[in-house]
Amino acid sequence: MMTDFDIVVAGGGLNGPALALALADAGLRVAVVDARPADARAGDAFDGRAYALALASQRLFSALGIWGGLAANAQPILKVQASQGAPGDGPGPFGLNFDSAEIEEGRLGYLLEDRFLYRALLAAMQGKVTHLSGVSVTGQDIGPSGVRTILSDGASLTSALLVGADGRGSGVAARAGINRLGHDYGQIALVAAVDHELPHQGVAHQYFMPSGPLAILPLPGNRSSIVWSEDASAARAILALDDAAFLDVLRPRFGDFLGRISLAGPRFSYPLNLTLAESYIAPRIALVGDAAHGVHPIAGQGLNLGLRDVAALAEVIVTARRRGEDIGEAAVLARYQEWRRPDATWLAYGMDGVNALFSNANPLLRAARELGMGVVDAIPPLRRGFMRQAAGLRLDPMPRLLTGQRL
Repeated sequence: MMTDFDIVVAGGGLNGPALALALADAGLRVAVVDARPADARAGDAFDGRAYALALASQRLFSALGIWGGLAANAQPILKVQASQGAPGDGPGPFGLNFDSAEIEEGRLGYLLEDRFLYRALLAAMQGKVTHLSGVSVTGQDIGPSGVRTILSDGASLTSALLVGADGRGSGVAARAGINRLGHDYGQIALVAAVDHELPHQGVAHQYFMPSGPLAILPLPGNRSSIVWSEDASAARAILALDDAAFLDVLRPRFGDFLGRISLAGPRFSYPLNLTLAESYIAPRIALVGDAAHGVHPIAGQGLNLGLRDVAALAEVIVTARRRGEDIGEAAVLARYQEWRRPDATWLAYGMDGVNALFSNANPLLRAARELGMGVVDAIPPLRRGFMRQAAGLRLDPMPRLLTGQRL
């Protein structure tokens, strides 16, 4: 089959463009099919949506050549404090305290707003990647030497490989016959940004409460992003409140350690579930990001997990091309699955277990949780191991892009 492209990527969120850039920088012909208009998330308005980027993810963006333009808008995460409690009670007596000064890299990660990251990826694709916006993938026809991807406007693209970066409801995965495992958490995540009176000092907080965890993530200035997981019925009632009443419910959970708080932008919400593809590959198909694994937002690992996929798949494809292999053949794609599926599955079920362990008011479990966090916090080598894991620095083998090296 004569192909238009080496790889077609379905999905124009963040993982899809990042993968496309990594492949294009290595000389491959790549197209990104993006259902949204090109300017859908490229505006200048602050809306509070942000990502906690692990240090390894920041290094990937450095390798792609876009971090230099992002650094000025990124907030370094210098410390992470995790504890449990209940609304109005404040944090419990024991918790985990991660300090970036304890690891040689000097950073745990960064907070970066969605608008800056998406805009940087969009600009970087110009002249390198064929970006087809406002159209979606509606079909895929797999042949022995390539795949024909059918678009919603009637056009079609041919390539050696089709990558599904199209989210938890991945059409690419469904059409390939890939089944999914998982369950609903019965929780809804409430996302917003708040202005606060006192400086956050670059500290990220994770409070575990009976109805779900609350993350308070530092943004530049006296401003933080919150990801508040709440029982679904309660969350719907909270969403129906006006801004003043919303803050009245938030304040006992947030606490007063940052002084007075006020909303700094719109509120968002999304239901929480665990969804894992039974396979990350099919004939001439590979999945990355939420198309492969949708996880609970505890510790903000969703995007970081997807970027690990991006780094590994890009390295597998580029290495195969340089060896003269067919980049879409089963043996090549199997290397990607063997590299990524164990790590992603372990993390997904790990976060699932943490949510189940902490999202309850059982007094015996509360005591066990306090003891467990206290033990980890009291043993420096164990604590540093958890810190390096959170920063994405303990993968074995480590994809080159996650070390800041180009392919």
